[in-house]
Amino acid sequence: MITGAQVQEFQRDGVVLLKSVFTDWVDVMRAGVERNMANPSEYASENAVGAGQGRFFDDYCNWSRIPEFERIVRESPAAEIAAKAMQSKTAQFFHDHVLVKESGTPKPTPWHADGPYYFVDGQQTVSMWMPLDPVKDASLRLLAGSHKWKKMVRPVSWADNSDFYDSDEDWTPVPDPDTDPAHNRIVEWPMEPGDAVLFDYRTVHGARGNPKGDRRRALSLRWVGDDARFVERAGRTSPPYPGHGMIAGQRLREDWFPVIWDKG
Repeated sequence: MITGAQVQEFQRDGVVLLKSVFTDWVDVMRAGVERNMANPSEYASENAVGAGQGRFFDDYCNWSRIPEFERIVRESPAAEIAAKAMQSKTAQFFHDHVLVKESGTPKPTPWHADGPYYFVDGQQTVSMWMPLDPVKDASLRLLAGSHKWKKMVRPVSWADNSDFYDSDEDWTPVPDPDTDPAHNRIVEWPMEPGDAVLFDYRTVHGARGNPKGDRRRALSLRWVGDDARFVERAGRTSPPYPGHGMIAGQRLREDWFPVIWDKG
């Protein structure tokens, strides 16, 4: 499922591509995405796409009400792969995220790192990005090695690029890797359904728009490992998980965030 060499690549670059590891689960994931789009949650967003500019839908935290997603989380090899990539004895599930760019959607996903939006701190984290349609031009793009930057990238609103938190925290400015490619190693791949890109929560990434191709559906599963702890942020996080009741330094509560893989 994941080789020792791929684990080392993930640890070194903060990102690795795995081919064909979820092929047997593609139809289940597609059914879950369609169910989610037909019945979105309160967190669903259309991401400020203008009239006549396609559709960029995303939604998250639906695994407990979408049975296909719960099957992927509990029954697929995702948790074991996550634990091995993180070099963690456990894999604790954080949340699911659906991202759909319909054909004729030029809007890119802005460069960002997931970590600053979350209330999780730790070096053992992994996000699995799994396309459900062939990916050619509307690819995921990542900055190899950015998970080792001293400061995380400033979180901003995708709608208007404003600061996500009202704080004066010392963040790294959001980069524009295309203007300085010599100092930013961008990795991206054509992908097929069943493939997965694994990346650290601190890894800077974005995605191209989809102005010409077929629709691009993707499901992302987010995991944390042994060293992950709750951390206070300067405002409402994304996802917010209202009423969680955790305090700084605690492990994420297992009744909300179950440990799916435990090596023992």
